[in-house]
Amino acid sequence: MKPIQAFFTEDNAATAVEYAVMLAMILLSIIAAISQVGGASGSMWDNNSTQLKNAGF
Repeated sequence: MKPIQAFFTEDNAATAVEYAVMLAMILLSIIAAISQVGGASGSMWDNNSTQLKNAGF
């Protein structure tokens, strides 16, 4: 019981939690950015494909 109590009262535990929250926020930002770029590039490739079909290729 003492090791668990020491973990929660220790300053390093709070720092680890803060770093974990920051890492989660950074990862969510990266995932959101990738999905935005993926959607935009998907539309671009669809447009290119349509134009190539219309041109007879």
